[in-house]
Amino acid sequence: MVDIYTDGACKGNPGPGGWAAVLTYNGHQKEISGAEPHSTNQRMELTAAVEALKMLRYPCRVRLHSDSAYLVNAFTLGWVQRWQLNGWVNAKKDPVDNRDLWEQLIELSHTHDIEWIKVKGHSGDDRNNRCDELATAAIQELERSKGSGEARRAGHPRRTDKKTEDL
Repeated sequence: MVDIYTDGACKGNPGPGGWAAVLTYNGHQKEISGAEPHSTNQRMELTAAVEALKMLRYPCRVRLHSDSAYLVNAFTLGWVQRWQLNGWVNAKKDPVDNRDLWEQLIELSHTHDIEWIKVKGHSGDDRNNRCDELATAAIQELERSKGSGEARRAGHPRRTDKKTEDL
């Protein structure tokens, strides 16, 4: 079983955004993070989950922990299935935001057996707090590197491996 904790952050909404994930498996831990110059908190929450699941080289059983009700409820309450059946419009008949990321998550959820778990944000959960720290640090690094051409975008995550083995 792989445990994944994710978080997204945004300085302004929209504004510079950061995302992070902590993946643990069998005593090994991997941290990844990244940032985008213009995003929203919701996009960063979804990006964290996408990037974390992309790290898994083989189909896995996963417990994905997130403080984003938007992410967790979309899967546990069947929103994603309804959006697909309704042609990617929500209950208000508006186009679903972040469809590109939802489609990636759907594809990844077909590869992995995922249990979506809602955690309370900023409540003392060490791995959730670590994700928040990493996402915030990614925004700060992006802002420091503006103009230097070193800014990271989602899809090009920074990986901080506590153990280098792949999960």
